[in-house]
Amino acid sequence: MIPRFRVPLVAADLAALLLPARNDVEQFERRFAEAFGAPEAVAFAYGRTAQWAFLRAVGVCDAEVVMPAYTCSVVAHAVSLSGNIPVFVDISLDDYNSPPERIADAVGPRTRAIIATNTFGYPQDTEALRAIVTDAEQRYGHKVWLVEDCAHSFGATFAGESVAEAGDVAVFGLNISKILTSIFGGMLLCRDRAVADLVRAFRAQHTSPSALLAPLRQRAYALAAATALSRFGVSATQALLSKTHLLDRWATAYHLDDQIHFPPDYDRAMTAISATIGVRQLARYDEIISLRRQNATYYSNNLVLADASVMGPLRDGATYSHFVARVPDRAATVAEWRRRGVQLGELIQYSVPHLGAYLGPTCTDFPNSLLASRHLVNFPINVTPRTARSVAARSRLA
Repeated sequence: MIPRFRVPLVAADLAALLLPARNDVEQFERRFAEAFGAPEAVAFAYGRTAQWAFLRAVGVCDAEVVMPAYTCSVVAHAVSLSGNIPVFVDISLDDYNSPPERIADAVGPRTRAIIATNTFGYPQDTEALRAIVTDAEQRYGHKVWLVEDCAHSFGATFAGESVAEAGDVAVFGLNISKILTSIFGGMLLCRDRAVADLVRAFRAQHTSPSALLAPLRQRAYALAAATALSRFGVSATQALLSKTHLLDRWATAYHLDDQIHFPPDYDRAMTAISATIGVRQLARYDEIISLRRQNATYYSNNLVLADASVMGPLRDGATYSHFVARVPDRAATVAEWRRRGVQLGELIQYSVPHLGAYLGPTCTDFPNSLLASRHLVNFPINVTPRTARSVAARSRLA
Protein backbone atom coordinates (compact mmCIF):
# COMPACT_ATOMS: atom_id res chain seq x y z
CA MET A 1 0.00 0.00 0.00
CA ILE A 2 1.34 3.42 -0.96
CA PRO A 3 0.55 5.61 2.10
CA ARG A 4 -1.14 8.98 1.76
CA PHE A 5 1.99 10.62 3.16
CA ARG A 6 5.32 9.61 4.58
CA VAL A 7 7.06 11.12 7.57
CA PRO A 8 9.55 13.59 6.03
CA LEU A 9 12.56 12.16 7.86
CA VAL A 10 15.45 10.64 5.94
CA ALA A 11 17.71 7.92 7.35
CA ALA A 12 20.19 10.46 8.75
CA ASP A 13 17.36 12.23 10.62
CA LEU A 14 16.22 8.94 12.14
CA ALA A 15 19.80 8.17 13.16
CA ALA A 16 20.02 11.59 14.83
CA LEU A 17 17.09 10.59 17.05
CA LEU A 18 19.33 7.98 18.65
CA LEU A 19 22.08 10.47 19.48
CA PRO A 20 22.31 13.42 21.91
CA ALA A 21 20.60 16.57 20.61
CA ARG A 22 23.10 18.80 18.79
CA ASN A 23 21.13 22.03 18.44
CA ASP A 24 19.39 24.27 20.95
CA VAL A 25 16.09 26.04 20.40
CA GLU A 26 17.65 29.49 20.01
CA GLN A 27 19.85 28.20 17.20
CA PHE A 28 16.81 26.70 15.46
CA GLU A 29 14.99 30.02 15.80
CA ARG A 30 17.88 31.93 14.23
CA ARG A 31 18.18 29.52 11.31
CA PHE A 32 14.43 29.44 10.74
CA ALA A 33 14.29 33.25 10.61
CA GLU A 34 17.19 33.32 8.15
CA ALA A 35 15.61 30.64 5.95
CA PHE A 36 12.29 32.47 5.63
CA GLY A 37 13.46 36.06 5.51
CA ALA A 38 12.41 37.49 8.87
CA PRO A 39 14.37 39.30 11.59
CA GLU A 40 13.06 37.06 14.38
CA ALA A 41 11.50 33.65 14.98
CA VAL A 42 10.00 32.43 18.26
CA ALA A 43 9.55 28.71 18.91
CA PHE A 44 6.62 27.03 20.65
CA ALA A 45 5.33 23.54 21.33
CA TYR A 46 2.73 23.88 18.53
CA GLY A 47 1.80 26.25 15.75
CA ARG A 48 -1.56 26.87 17.44
CA THR A 49 0.30 27.88 20.62
CA ALA A 50 2.33 30.38 18.59
CA GLN A 51 -0.86 31.92 17.18
CA TRP A 52 -2.52 32.06 20.61
CA ALA A 53 0.56 33.58 22.25
CA PHE A 54 0.89 36.23 19.56
CA LEU A 55 -2.71 37.42 19.93
CA ARG A 56 -2.37 37.52 23.70
CA ALA A 57 1.05 39.20 23.66
CA VAL A 58 -0.02 42.10 21.43
CA GLY A 59 -3.24 42.66 23.34
CA VAL A 60 -5.82 41.41 20.84
CA CYS A 61 -8.70 40.44 23.12
CA ASP A 62 -12.50 40.50 22.92
CA ALA A 63 -12.15 41.35 19.24
CA GLU A 64 -13.07 39.79 15.92
CA VAL A 65 -10.48 37.80 13.97
CA VAL A 66 -11.32 37.16 10.32
CA MET A 67 -10.32 33.69 9.11
CA PRO A 68 -11.35 31.08 6.53
CA ALA A 69 -14.21 28.68 7.17
CA TYR A 70 -12.28 25.86 5.52
CA THR A 71 -9.11 25.30 7.50
CA CYS A 72 -7.78 23.26 10.39
CA SER A 73 -10.00 23.59 13.46
CA VAL A 74 -7.03 24.45 15.65
CA VAL A 75 -6.76 27.87 13.97
CA ALA A 76 -10.24 28.76 15.24
CA HIS A 77 -9.54 27.13 18.61
CA ALA A 78 -6.47 29.33 19.09
CA VAL A 79 -8.54 32.43 18.25
CA SER A 80 -11.26 31.44 20.72
CA LEU A 81 -8.86 30.46 23.51
CA SER A 82 -7.09 33.80 23.17
CA GLY A 83 -10.37 35.47 24.12
CA ASN A 84 -11.47 36.49 20.63
CA ILE A 85 -14.26 35.74 18.19
CA PRO A 86 -13.54 34.00 14.87
CA VAL A 87 -15.40 35.55 11.93
CA PHE A 88 -15.53 32.98 9.15
CA VAL A 89 -15.17 33.63 5.43
CA ASP A 90 -16.15 31.15 2.72
CA ILE A 91 -13.58 29.93 0.22
CA SER A 92 -13.19 29.79 -3.53
CA LEU A 93 -13.38 26.37 -5.17
CA ASP A 94 -10.51 27.43 -7.39
CA ASP A 95 -7.64 27.32 -4.89
CA TYR A 96 -9.56 26.67 -1.62
CA ASN A 97 -8.50 30.00 -0.13
CA SER A 98 -10.80 32.84 0.93
CA PRO A 99 -10.95 35.42 -1.90
CA PRO A 100 -9.79 38.94 -0.95
CA GLU A 101 -13.18 40.48 -1.71
CA ARG A 102 -14.89 38.14 0.76
CA ILE A 103 -12.26 38.88 3.38
CA ALA A 104 -12.81 42.61 2.87
CA ASP A 105 -16.58 42.16 3.31
CA ALA A 106 -16.03 40.38 6.64
CA VAL A 107 -13.88 43.15 8.15
CA GLY A 108 -15.70 45.46 10.56
CA PRO A 109 -15.06 47.91 13.39
CA ARG A 110 -14.23 45.11 15.86
CA THR A 111 -11.74 43.40 13.53
CA ARG A 112 -8.26 43.38 15.05
CA ALA A 113 -6.63 40.61 13.01
CA ILE A 114 -6.94 38.77 9.71
CA ILE A 115 -5.60 35.24 9.38
CA ALA A 116 -4.66 34.42 5.80
CA THR A 117 -4.41 30.67 5.36
CA ASN A 118 -2.53 29.53 2.26
CA THR A 119 -4.42 26.27 1.98
CA PHE A 120 -2.65 23.23 0.50
CA GLY A 121 0.33 25.49 -0.25
CA TYR A 122 -1.58 27.79 -2.64
CA PRO A 123 -0.38 31.36 -1.95
CA GLN A 124 -2.87 34.13 -1.38
CA ASP A 125 -2.66 37.57 -3.03
CA THR A 126 -0.33 39.38 -0.63
CA GLU A 127 -0.85 42.83 -2.13
CA ALA A 128 -4.64 42.52 -1.90
CA LEU A 129 -4.41 41.42 1.73
CA ARG A 130 -2.23 44.37 2.70
CA ALA A 131 -4.63 46.73 0.90
CA ILE A 132 -7.52 45.32 2.97
CA VAL A 133 -5.54 45.90 6.16
CA THR A 134 -4.59 49.46 5.19
CA ASP A 135 -8.19 50.32 4.33
CA ALA A 136 -9.48 48.85 7.61
CA GLU A 137 -6.90 50.72 9.68
CA GLN A 138 -7.78 54.02 8.02
CA ARG A 139 -11.51 53.40 8.33
CA TYR A 140 -11.59 52.24 11.95
CA GLY A 141 -8.54 53.99 13.41
CA HIS A 142 -6.77 51.04 15.00
CA LYS A 143 -4.16 48.42 14.18
CA VAL A 144 -5.31 45.37 12.22
CA TRP A 145 -2.75 42.58 12.34
CA LEU A 146 -2.13 40.43 9.27
CA VAL A 147 -1.26 36.87 10.29
CA GLU A 148 -0.03 34.59 7.52
CA ASP A 149 -0.88 30.97 8.33
CA CYS A 150 2.00 29.11 6.68
CA ALA A 151 1.33 25.65 8.09
CA HIS A 152 0.61 24.44 4.54
CA SER A 153 2.75 26.87 2.60
CA PHE A 154 6.11 27.63 4.28
CA GLY A 155 8.03 29.49 1.55
CA ALA A 156 5.22 29.77 -1.04
CA THR A 157 5.35 32.96 -3.09
CA PHE A 158 2.81 35.24 -4.75
CA ALA A 159 4.14 37.40 -7.60
CA GLY A 160 7.65 36.67 -6.34
CA GLU A 161 6.95 37.64 -2.71
CA SER A 162 7.11 35.03 0.04
CA VAL A 163 3.82 34.74 1.92
CA ALA A 164 5.90 34.22 5.07
CA GLU A 165 7.18 37.80 4.73
CA ALA A 166 3.89 39.43 3.70
CA GLY A 167 2.15 39.87 7.06
CA ASP A 168 3.06 41.21 10.47
CA VAL A 169 3.74 37.64 11.57
CA ALA A 170 3.64 34.16 10.06
CA VAL A 171 2.66 30.98 11.89
CA PHE A 172 4.14 27.57 11.09
CA GLY A 173 3.22 24.12 12.36
CA LEU A 174 6.05 21.61 12.49
CA ASN A 175 4.46 18.27 13.30
CA ILE A 176 5.24 15.15 11.28
CA SER A 177 2.54 15.84 8.68
CA LYS A 178 3.98 19.20 7.67
CA ILE A 179 6.33 20.13 4.80
CA LEU A 180 9.15 20.47 7.34
CA THR A 181 9.01 18.82 10.74
CA SER A 182 10.62 19.12 14.14
CA ILE A 183 8.51 16.12 15.35
CA PHE A 184 6.34 18.46 17.41
CA GLY A 185 6.60 22.24 17.43
CA GLY A 186 5.56 25.52 15.95
CA MET A 187 7.23 28.76 14.96
CA LEU A 188 6.20 32.41 14.83
CA LEU A 189 8.06 34.62 12.37
CA CYS A 190 8.03 38.33 13.26
CA ARG A 191 8.86 41.21 10.92
CA ASP A 192 9.18 43.60 13.89
CA ARG A 193 11.73 42.87 16.62
CA ALA A 194 9.59 44.73 19.15
CA VAL A 195 6.73 42.30 18.47
CA ALA A 196 9.12 39.37 18.88
CA ASP A 197 10.21 40.80 22.23
CA LEU A 198 6.58 41.01 23.38
CA VAL A 199 5.95 37.43 22.32
CA ARG A 200 9.11 36.17 24.02
CA ALA A 201 8.17 37.96 27.23
CA PHE A 202 4.72 36.36 27.08
CA ARG A 203 6.27 32.96 26.40
CA ALA A 204 8.56 33.33 29.41
CA GLN A 205 5.59 34.02 31.67
CA HIS A 206 3.18 31.43 30.30
CA THR A 207 5.20 28.39 29.27
CA SER A 208 7.04 25.79 31.31
CA PRO A 209 10.15 23.74 30.56
CA SER A 210 9.43 20.53 28.67
CA ALA A 211 8.68 17.52 30.82
CA LEU A 212 11.69 15.42 31.79
CA LEU A 213 10.69 12.49 29.60
CA ALA A 214 9.38 14.59 26.70
CA PRO A 215 12.54 14.26 24.56
CA LEU A 216 12.49 10.49 24.98
CA ARG A 217 8.79 10.30 24.08
CA GLN A 218 9.33 12.51 21.02
CA ARG A 219 12.20 10.35 19.79
CA ALA A 220 10.11 7.21 20.24
CA TYR A 221 7.11 8.83 18.56
CA ALA A 222 9.09 9.88 15.50
CA LEU A 223 10.63 6.44 15.07
CA ALA A 224 7.26 4.73 15.55
CA ALA A 225 5.50 7.11 13.15
CA ALA A 226 8.13 6.60 10.47
CA THR A 227 7.50 2.86 10.72
CA ALA A 228 3.72 2.98 11.09
CA LEU A 229 3.24 5.34 8.15
CA SER A 230 5.70 3.61 5.85
CA ARG A 231 4.62 1.66 2.79
CA PHE A 232 4.84 -1.57 4.78
CA GLY A 233 3.32 -0.36 8.03
CA VAL A 234 0.38 1.75 6.92
CA SER A 235 -2.09 -1.11 6.42
CA ALA A 236 -1.49 -2.45 9.92
CA THR A 237 -1.73 1.04 11.38
CA GLN A 238 -5.04 1.68 9.62
CA ALA A 239 -6.40 -1.60 10.98
CA LEU A 240 -5.37 -0.67 14.53
CA LEU A 241 -7.05 2.73 14.21
CA SER A 242 -10.30 1.36 12.83
CA LYS A 243 -10.65 -1.80 14.89
CA THR A 244 -8.98 -1.05 18.25
CA HIS A 245 -8.42 1.77 20.73
CA LEU A 246 -4.68 1.18 21.06
CA LEU A 247 -3.73 4.38 19.22
CA ASP A 248 -6.51 6.60 20.54
CA ARG A 249 -4.19 8.69 22.70
CA TRP A 250 -2.09 9.74 19.72
CA ALA A 251 -5.01 9.94 17.31
CA THR A 252 -7.34 12.09 19.43
CA ALA A 253 -5.46 13.93 22.18
CA TYR A 254 -4.01 16.50 19.81
CA HIS A 255 -6.98 16.97 17.47
CA LEU A 256 -10.43 17.23 19.04
CA ASP A 257 -11.96 19.09 16.14
CA ASP A 258 -15.38 19.56 17.67
CA GLN A 259 -14.09 20.84 21.01
CA ILE A 260 -12.36 24.17 21.65
CA HIS A 261 -9.30 22.56 23.10
CA PHE A 262 -5.51 22.62 23.29
CA PRO A 263 -3.25 19.57 23.76
CA PRO A 264 -2.21 18.94 27.37
CA ASP A 265 1.38 20.05 26.68
CA TYR A 266 0.53 23.16 24.63
CA ASP A 267 2.30 25.42 27.14
CA ARG A 268 5.56 23.48 27.31
CA ALA A 269 8.80 24.65 25.72
CA MET A 270 10.17 23.16 22.53
CA THR A 271 12.72 20.43 23.21
CA ALA A 272 16.33 20.30 22.05
CA ILE A 273 15.69 17.15 20.01
CA SER A 274 12.91 19.00 18.16
CA ALA A 275 15.36 21.80 17.45
CA THR A 276 17.97 19.34 16.20
CA ILE A 277 15.56 17.68 13.77
CA GLY A 278 14.25 21.09 12.70
CA VAL A 279 17.74 22.36 11.84
CA ARG A 280 18.40 19.22 9.81
CA GLN A 281 15.12 19.69 7.93
CA LEU A 282 15.88 23.32 7.10
CA ALA A 283 19.06 22.21 5.35
CA ARG A 284 16.91 20.09 2.99
CA TYR A 285 14.14 22.63 2.40
CA ASP A 286 14.93 23.40 -1.25
CA GLU A 287 15.14 19.69 -2.07
CA ILE A 288 11.83 18.97 -0.29
CA ILE A 289 9.93 21.75 -2.08
CA SER A 290 11.45 20.89 -5.45
CA LEU A 291 10.23 17.30 -5.09
CA ARG A 292 6.71 18.39 -4.16
CA ARG A 293 6.51 20.74 -7.14
CA GLN A 294 7.86 18.07 -9.46
CA ASN A 295 5.29 15.52 -8.26
CA ALA A 296 2.43 18.04 -8.46
CA THR A 297 3.32 18.82 -12.07
CA TYR A 298 3.56 15.12 -12.91
CA TYR A 299 0.18 14.37 -11.34
CA SER A 300 -1.42 17.31 -13.11
CA ASN A 301 -0.24 15.97 -16.45
CA ASN A 302 -0.71 12.24 -15.86
CA LEU A 303 -3.38 11.43 -13.26
CA VAL A 304 -6.58 10.09 -14.78
CA LEU A 305 -9.59 10.83 -12.60
CA ALA A 306 -13.20 9.76 -12.76
CA ASP A 307 -15.68 11.89 -14.67
CA ALA A 308 -16.80 15.09 -12.89
CA SER A 309 -13.64 15.15 -10.78
CA VAL A 310 -11.73 18.43 -10.54
CA MET A 311 -7.99 18.35 -10.00
CA GLY A 312 -6.32 21.01 -7.86
CA PRO A 313 -4.62 23.69 -9.96
CA LEU A 314 -0.95 24.22 -10.62
CA ARG A 315 0.05 27.66 -9.34
CA ASP A 316 3.25 29.66 -9.63
CA GLY A 317 4.88 29.82 -6.21
CA ALA A 318 2.77 27.03 -4.65
CA THR A 319 4.50 24.52 -2.38
CA TYR A 320 1.83 21.76 -2.40
CA SER A 321 1.48 20.57 1.15
CA HIS A 322 -1.23 18.42 -0.44
CA PHE A 323 -2.19 17.61 -4.02
CA VAL A 324 -5.97 17.59 -4.01
CA ALA A 325 -8.86 16.62 -6.25
CA ARG A 326 -12.58 17.21 -5.81
CA VAL A 327 -14.47 14.00 -6.50
CA PRO A 328 -18.21 13.23 -6.77
CA ASP A 329 -18.20 10.42 -4.17
CA ARG A 330 -15.30 10.56 -1.73
CA ALA A 331 -15.97 7.27 0.06
CA ALA A 332 -16.21 5.38 -3.22
CA THR A 333 -13.07 7.06 -4.55
CA VAL A 334 -11.06 6.24 -1.43
CA ALA A 335 -12.24 2.62 -1.55
CA GLU A 336 -11.42 2.29 -5.25
CA TRP A 337 -7.92 3.66 -4.81
CA ARG A 338 -7.34 1.40 -1.81
CA ARG A 339 -8.19 -1.51 -4.12
CA ARG A 340 -5.47 -0.17 -6.42
CA GLY A 341 -2.99 -0.09 -3.55
CA VAL A 342 -2.96 3.65 -2.87
CA GLN A 343 -4.15 5.30 0.33
CA LEU A 344 -5.78 8.68 -0.27
CA GLY A 345 -6.00 11.41 2.34
CA GLU A 346 -9.23 13.21 3.24
CA LEU A 347 -7.99 16.51 4.69
CA ILE A 348 -9.95 18.66 5.67
CA GLN A 349 -13.18 16.83 6.56
CA TYR A 350 -15.24 19.68 7.99
CA SER A 351 -16.23 23.30 7.61
CA VAL A 352 -15.19 24.94 10.88
CA PRO A 353 -18.32 27.08 11.44
CA HIS A 354 -20.42 23.92 11.09
CA LEU A 355 -18.60 22.15 13.90
CA GLY A 356 -20.65 21.92 17.07
CA ALA A 357 -18.36 24.26 18.97
CA TYR A 358 -19.00 27.07 16.47
CA LEU A 359 -22.60 26.59 15.40
CA GLY A 360 -24.52 29.75 16.20
CA PRO A 361 -25.03 33.30 14.96
CA THR A 362 -21.69 33.34 13.12
CA CYS A 363 -22.61 30.24 11.10
CA THR A 364 -24.67 31.32 8.13
CA ASP A 365 -23.95 29.23 5.06
CA PHE A 366 -20.42 28.74 3.66
CA PRO A 367 -21.46 26.42 0.80
CA ASN A 368 -18.02 26.13 -0.78
CA SER A 369 -16.41 25.17 2.52
CA LEU A 370 -19.04 22.50 3.07
CA LEU A 371 -18.59 21.15 -0.45
CA ALA A 372 -14.81 20.99 -0.13
CA SER A 373 -15.08 19.29 3.26
CA ARG A 374 -17.19 16.52 1.74
CA HIS A 375 -15.58 15.99 -1.65
CA LEU A 376 -11.81 16.59 -1.48
CA VAL A 377 -9.20 13.86 -1.48
CA ASN A 378 -5.44 14.24 -1.59
CA PHE A 379 -2.84 12.10 -3.31
CA PRO A 380 0.58 11.09 -1.94
CA ILE A 381 2.80 14.10 -2.70
CA ASN A 382 5.94 13.80 -0.55
CA VAL A 383 7.03 10.64 -2.34
CA THR A 384 9.81 9.71 -4.70
CA PRO A 385 9.27 10.42 -8.43
CA ARG A 386 9.14 6.66 -8.97
CA THR A 387 6.27 6.35 -6.49
CA ALA A 388 4.46 9.29 -8.10
CA ARG A 389 4.73 7.51 -11.45
CA SER A 390 3.31 4.38 -9.87
CA VAL A 391 0.35 6.33 -8.43
CA ALA A 392 -0.38 7.86 -11.83
CA ALA A 393 -0.11 4.47 -13.55
CA ARG A 394 -2.66 3.02 -11.14
CA SER A 395 -5.08 5.81 -12.04
CA ARG A 396 -5.38 4.15 -15.45
CA LEU A 397 -6.36 0.75 -14.04
CA ALA A 398 -9.91 -0.42 -14.71
